[in-house]
Amino acid sequence: MDWTMDSRENERRPRTRSTTVVGVIRNGKAAIGADGQITTGNTIMKHTTKKLRRLYNGKVMVGFAGATADAFTLLERFEEKLESFSGGLQRSAIELVKDWRTDRYLRRLEAMMIAMNSEQAFVISGNGDVVETDDNIVAIGSGGSYALAAARALAENTDMSAVDIVRKSLEIAADICIYTNRSITVEEV
Repeated sequence: MDWTMDSRENERRPRTRSTTVVGVIRNGKAAIGADGQITTGNTIMKHTTKKLRRLYNGKVMVGFAGATADAFTLLERFEEKLESFSGGLQRSAIELVKDWRTDRYLRRLEAMMIAMNSEQAFVISGNGDVVETDDNIVAIGSGGSYALAAARALAENTDMSAVDIVRKSLEIAADICIYTNRSITVEEV
């Protein structure tokens, strides 16, 4: 098993390996996709998990990577923020991260999220990050770098739709990352 030091607790923990989630906004359409694999250590536990959720009356899409229970806790909190701020995506993301960084319970959660609507996409993490990229392409998870590179290349060199870019970039990541499979789910706003 692969181990890492948790600097917050000064203890050894198994290194978190996760999934691949990618989001693209293009030509007024937003798409987000994820693979379906759940991995524990070096064992694939499930192939068809859905890691995407629609929030705020279907206007906001969220994808998560990391510990599943932690991600669901964050999704619930994020949904509360969206309701509090009338669907304001950026403000809700910032307020979630503030809570995540300052709340003793939330600080221990190990997950990342992509939250997006048809105009904005953010990577949200417990490190205090709320990142909106310049090119409206975001990715997280173990295969995130592969999917991000593929999505950027496809966006720059093809006329593919946001949905098609997301699907193809996840397929490319699945061919490279052992924590990513080809059981792909894609949602569009």
